[in-house]
Amino acid sequence: MAMKKNATAVWNGTGAQGNGVLNTSNKFFDNTPYSFKTRFENEDGKLGTNPEELIAAAHAGCFAMALSFAVAQAGFVADEIKTNATVTLDAVEGGFGITGIALKLEGKVPGMTEAMFVELANGAKAGCPVSKALSAVPISLDTTFIL
Repeated sequence: MAMKKNATAVWNGTGAQGNGVLNTSNKFFDNTPYSFKTRFENEDGKLGTNPEELIAAAHAGCFAMALSFAVAQAGFVADEIKTNATVTLDAVEGGFGITGIALKLEGKVPGMTEAMFVELANGAKAGCPVSKALSAVPISLDTTFIL
């Protein structure tokens, strides 16, 4: 069974002065603005989003879900799996490039050992579909296990 999701981006104007909107069929993104300013100058995100933020959200969500499946398969239920993904965009030869993704994980799983949690987290990092899709970029994982 294949799952297909889509989003539409509409851009008007030049790269630096133009702007765009993002839409998804479920209306989660409903004319959500993005522009050069929202990408490079508006860190609080109040003016809209940007591709790197969307990649970070997708990666954090996919990783947390993959880890929750692994935790359940090991016979445990997580009280909380909290993942922050930071996508770094740098100037590189020929323009800009995503140079790294840092996953910061905090987890609380009653009855599980820290060693088992870290092992499952590393497996989720390697195996979640978004990690696989982004495998050309270095992905780090910093894990905190809460007793």
